[in-house]
Amino acid sequence: MTTLTEGTRDMEFLISEANDWRSRDEVTVTVPANTTFAAGTILGKLTATSKFVRHNAALDTGAEDETAVLGFNLVNGTGSAVDYSATVIARDAEVNGSDLTYEAGADGAQITTSNAALAALGIIVR
Repeated sequence: MTTLTEGTRDMEFLISEANDWRSRDEVTVTVPANTTFAAGTILGKLTATSKFVRHNAALDTGAEDETAVLGFNLVNGTGSAVDYSATVIARDAEVNGSDLTYEAGADGAQITTSNAALAALGIIVR
C-alpha cells in the first residue's frame, strides 16, 4: 500500500483573526529559484523594494525584521526568483507556533525573539 504524506495546508497555522479580513494584507513575496515557501513562513520586508522575503535575522536589508506570516503555499519551480502576489497575516491574529516556519536554523532563543516581534504586530503565537 502506498503511503501518502500531506503537506502544509493554506492558513493551517491560523487560530483566529480579526473580523472582515482586517488581519490580512495582499503583498508581493519574492521566492528564490526552485524554492517552496510553506503557509506559515515568517516574512520580512525589504527596505529597498518593499517586497517580502523569508525572515533572516543575519541580514541588514529589512528581512531581519519579522513583518508578517505567509498565508498560502508558494512554489517556485523555475531557475530564477519569482515575485508572487500573496496574502499574509499582518496584524491582530492568533497563530499556532508549531505550524510556523522560522528562519533557517533558528534555535529556541531565536524563536522566542521572533514570537515577541510578531506579538508587537498583534500576531500572538500560541
